[in-house]
Amino acid sequence: MGAIIRRSEAQERGVTAAEIRRLIRTGAWKRLAPGLYIPSTTYEAADDRGRHRFRAAAAFARAAPDAVLSHVSAAVVHGLEAWRMSLDDVHLTRRRSGGSAKTSGRVLHASRFDDDEVVEKDGMRVLAVARTLVDLGATVPFEQAVVVGDHALRNGLVTLEDLETPVERMGRHPGRAKAARAVRFMSDRSDSVGESRSRVLMVREQLPLPQTQVDVFDEFGNWLARVDFLWQEHGVIGEFDGRIKYRRDGVATTDAEDVVFREKLREDRLRHAGWVVVRWTWADLERPGVVAERIRRGFALAARGTVPTGSCRMRKIPR
Repeated sequence: MGAIIRRSEAQERGVTAAEIRRLIRTGAWKRLAPGLYIPSTTYEAADDRGRHRFRAAAAFARAAPDAVLSHVSAAVVHGLEAWRMSLDDVHLTRRRSGGSAKTSGRVLHASRFDDDEVVEKDGMRVLAVARTLVDLGATVPFEQAVVVGDHALRNGLVTLEDLETPVERMGRHPGRAKAARAVRFMSDRSDSVGESRSRVLMVREQLPLPQTQVDVFDEFGNWLARVDFLWQEHGVIGEFDGRIKYRRDGVATTDAEDVVFREKLREDRLRHAGWVVVRWTWADLERPGVVAERIRRGFALAARGTVPTGSCRMRKIPR
């Protein structure tokens, strides 16, 4: 467990019970669970995911022998994207039909799982990535489930075929339909959280679903750009602007200004080939109706213009 200190091990090294109490009282050590501690500086230096992982390791160390880390805790241990998922509670699952419980800082699930759905990570038993994604699909909002699923697929941690078995094994579980819907929408062609959220937005706003990560060429076969979203039949390209960094005062840095200039040249090439380009930002995703209306206006504008020249091709995205 790395930085985690067991009471028994500390006492073997000569640290007395009174000294342990003093270390806790003065804040030098943080108690993660009875008999399990961590230096406070180490804990505070970690980000939210790192602190959750420390708590997960402590909870696993005290759990029943048949317990495994699951849900968001398994996602954190696997290094998956846990966008907007609460990291307050550690999640474990025991292989039994009943007895789910929630206590302070811990959620215990009761669910059947097979041995091939369990892996070992850093000395902890954890539900495998495919099972974790399906469990999250059944329990977290659709948007969050798609974000974490896209991340796992994009990074080659799982395939869509891998997800079929855990869905089938859910049987008549009440969350099966919810999980299956999330799995059907997951894709390995989203490059970021923002792109995954954009796809979910399009479903909710009843927009036509675009092709994703498409290479666009001009009429002479010259490569123009790889675009985030493409509605070829509408002559519209959609771009999620999540790459440009700005200072706190809102002024672009020199590097960001270079990015903006390159993006302008890139967009000019696409517009010259007849494409209508629609852009939105991370902040815009909080106003889905605005983004949807912007895209629909792009469709209308393209319908009044000329048909784009050149060609488009979807290629395998390198990891």
